[in-house]
Amino acid sequence: MTKRPLNLLWLQSGGCGGCTLSLIGAEGPDLITSLATAGIEVLWHPSLSAETGRGVIAIMERVTSGEVPLDILCLEGAVMRGPNGTGRFHMMAGTGRPVMDWIGELAAVAGHVVAVGSCAAFGGITAAGANHVEACGLAYEGTEPGGLLGHGFLSKSGLPVINVAGCPIHPDWLTETLHQIAAGRFDRGQVDEWERPVSYTNHLVHHGCSRNEFYEFKASAERLCDLGCMMENLGCKGTQARADCNIRPWNGSGSCIDGGYPCINCTSPGFEEPGHSFTATPKVSGIPVGLPTDMPKAWFVALAALSKAATPVRLKTNATADHVAVPPHDKQKRRP
Repeated sequence: MTKRPLNLLWLQSGGCGGCTLSLIGAEGPDLITSLATAGIEVLWHPSLSAETGRGVIAIMERVTSGEVPLDILCLEGAVMRGPNGTGRFHMMAGTGRPVMDWIGELAAVAGHVVAVGSCAAFGGITAAGANHVEACGLAYEGTEPGGLLGHGFLSKSGLPVINVAGCPIHPDWLTETLHQIAAGRFDRGQVDEWERPVSYTNHLVHHGCSRNEFYEFKASAERLCDLGCMMENLGCKGTQARADCNIRPWNGSGSCIDGGYPCINCTSPGFEEPGHSFTATPKVSGIPVGLPTDMPKAWFVALAALSKAATPVRLKTNATADHVAVPPHDKQKRRP
């Protein structure tokens, strides 16, 4: 008996579309090849599919009626529940129904439900500030369980919403998850405490960071253009953030940190409201409030003091420079 392809349906709600933009940039392999090799057929995606208007509605109606099986429902962007819980801030054109109602109905018949990006997972940027649009994630409202589908929601596979969080996601985080689902190898052991795939959250952004030598000696940058570690002064949360951004380069070349911007921990719920500028490190008595994961405060203070005392001149100079001012040299031979 020939195994049928897995059907995937993708909806967008309150967000910027950045996760789709990132996904289209998948390189190893490209998105179309990745879906094909996983045996996944896209019923509809707003950026990849030709159907519009009534054609899209017909697809969704065939799914909700049970005529067409839905194996994977992907939502990109936060669920818009406003005003006053009616969902009428975001209507599905041509149906007279809020998009949130369609999401709920489709999730009820889906084999797997995947939140693509931190907005769909937790509310994200869309839920920041006063949140007049009443944005939330599929299964969370910030750090609080619930969201649109409610605490305890399970898809037909018996799994909770899979939160491929990030702002935006790395394309491989999603394609890898889809491949695991297609292979029947995605179970509860494949998600962490926030239901994010452990394939990328078993790492810290700090792992593989190109500025690790500066971090080791607490040689800190003072401006975004400086080469030094951005933890002490510029708000970098790479030692706390759960992701493999510096192990699995973006666009085959780098990460936010490589681009000269601190990690803002965008895979975590509530990252959008840090309570301070993204490029500032809050401190108490000169000690950063956010310490590296699993490191006791006393140890950090002691190690930081020792490291600063031992900082080589090369690193201390380069940390506050926008280019390598003092290159490493071989003690056995001087430059002519």
